[in-house]
Amino acid sequence: MSGVEQGVWVAPGRVNIIGEHTDYNDGYALPIALPHVVRCAATAESDARVMVSSRQHPGEVITEPIAGLADATVTGWARYPLGVVHEYVRRGYAIAGVRLELDGAVPVGAGLSSSAAVECAVAVALRDLFELPVTDAELIDIGRAAENSYVGAATGTLDQSASVLCTAGHALFLDFGRGEHDQVPFDLAAAGLTLLVADTNTPHQHAGGGYAQRRKECEQAAAALGVRSLREITDIAAVERIAADAPRRRARHIVSENARVLEVVRMLHDGRDPREIGPILTAGHASLRDDFEISTPQLDAAVAAALAAGAHGARMVGGGFGGSIIALVDTDRLDATVESIENRFHTEGFAQPRTFVAVPSAGARRES
Repeated sequence: MSGVEQGVWVAPGRVNIIGEHTDYNDGYALPIALPHVVRCAATAESDARVMVSSRQHPGEVITEPIAGLADATVTGWARYPLGVVHEYVRRGYAIAGVRLELDGAVPVGAGLSSSAAVECAVAVALRDLFELPVTDAELIDIGRAAENSYVGAATGTLDQSASVLCTAGHALFLDFGRGEHDQVPFDLAAAGLTLLVADTNTPHQHAGGGYAQRRKECEQAAAALGVRSLREITDIAAVERIAADAPRRRARHIVSENARVLEVVRMLHDGRDPREIGPILTAGHASLRDDFEISTPQLDAAVAAALAAGAHGARMVGGGFGGSIIALVDTDRLDATVESIENRFHTEGFAQPRTFVAVPSAGARRES
């Protein structure tokens, strides 16, 4: 038993300013952490069991022996925290027993990394609770491994990296190929700007086939070009050598998206007016829609409505096939932009979207 026997830890969801599906291609991304967090109240026990509960699933208490986690048949929400415990144990870390009580405020299925927030809140709690010698880099990898191997979703490390490493007032530049990161100033309020998130109420599923298929097609594209990953390709014309249509278009998105990330980071580091990144965000949406083919009518409608209301840029975010968009808007046009999106959804007969403002926030931490 450690010196710390209980506490509350939090980890945020994230929204990506630019850089979708680049993480598993060793590319670049630029997320911010959201103020919306998952809370994990953790208590050290000595009974060789893990007990998990969630305020969002009242009445459900899942108890599993720690030694049997590898073979546990639990499905649904509880598999994420159990996967993190299992990954710690699999790596040889001693966890005598633990009770985990979760409370999530990150919208589920909105493409805002609610699952990674759960994983990182639990991972940080276990590290501190049992005083384990785990670096931030390994913490991120534990979350990724839990999602890949235990849940069965073939994600990269973008979501966990953002949840752990982000700082308030900054976007996080991630270089996945080199394993490096940098904090980029991102003070929209000072420029009279607001980052609007519109959740289209069309939940996506990372464990579904579409995400895994895109990852496979990117691997096929890299193989066709004779490179280990698409990050090595910087000349967009090179992708035209790929004979197969789908891998060629997937590669075109990745190569152009990496260039968009680097351009946005350069502009922000140079102190340019953040409004100037707007067209780059909109170009990213077109690439995700046309080349990566992961947008939906709802996402496209939300982007179009935001731009029609005067947004400087707008695009879908997350893994795709549903979820949310972001729009970079003048703060005095925020209400008009929300109204434009809501009116468009009403006209199209879509479920009404949920909207909120994204403020660059802090990463995973102990709360009490």
